[in-house]
Amino acid sequence: MKKLLLIAAFFCLAAPALADTGIRIVVPMRDIARGQVIGESDLGYLTIASSNFMSGMATSPKALEGMQARRILHAGESIRNDDVRAPILVTKGQTVTMSFDAPGITLSAMGRAMSEGGMGESITVQNPASYRMVTATITGAGNVRVTGALPTQAGRNVLPRQTARN
Repeated sequence: MKKLLLIAAFFCLAAPALADTGIRIVVPMRDIARGQVIGESDLGYLTIASSNFMSGMATSPKALEGMQARRILHAGESIRNDDVRAPILVTKGQTVTMSFDAPGITLSAMGRAMSEGGMGESITVQNPASYRMVTATITGAGNVRVTGALPTQAGRNVLPRQTARN
């Protein structure tokens, strides 16, 4: 019984210390249009009750700076991490330079992007000579690195045949 009273007394004394002090979230200081790149001056903080905090809300401005808005971000409203993306460097239908690295060799070819994406994102690229689709990672504006494995023949990697056109 004494233990129970001591525990109850501890929580009564500790209650003010355990009071909800809130959580700081990042909010836009002005409306940000869809597709606009977010700068440091576009962001501020707002303190909300921790009971109102939802998973995925942005709490660090460094994670948002330089990102592109996927939707209109209204001033003073919370930003979810899904509301932003890396700026688009490759657009759908764009001609891109594909590179493939293997031990001792680097190959480059032109391809057509089948979707859009930002730095480090994976997209599908079509080789216009063979019409094969490959998975590639965006490494820069108009540049991708092929990440999918090439077809194998008798246990060896082989490169797609290119036909000479006059």
